[in-house]
Amino acid sequence: MKLTVNGDHVEVPNSVKTVAGLLVHFELHHKVVIVERNAEILEQAKHTETLIFDKDKIELVHFVGGG
Repeated sequence: MKLTVNGDHVEVPNSVKTVAGLLVHFELHHKVVIVERNAEILEQAKHTETLIFDKDKIELVHFVGGG
């Protein structure tokens, strides 16, 4: 499946079906992540039920600590 993630064109396996699955794929499932799918910000509670489709535009924002 082809997606645009944070402005980059990426291909993810067809087994990735939901936003939660996408976060696992990118190893972000243990972090606090703000997800926008096709210009709509998603509540964290909806990540497991929100399906993703070919050509979706996804923005992932997570916090990075540092000094």
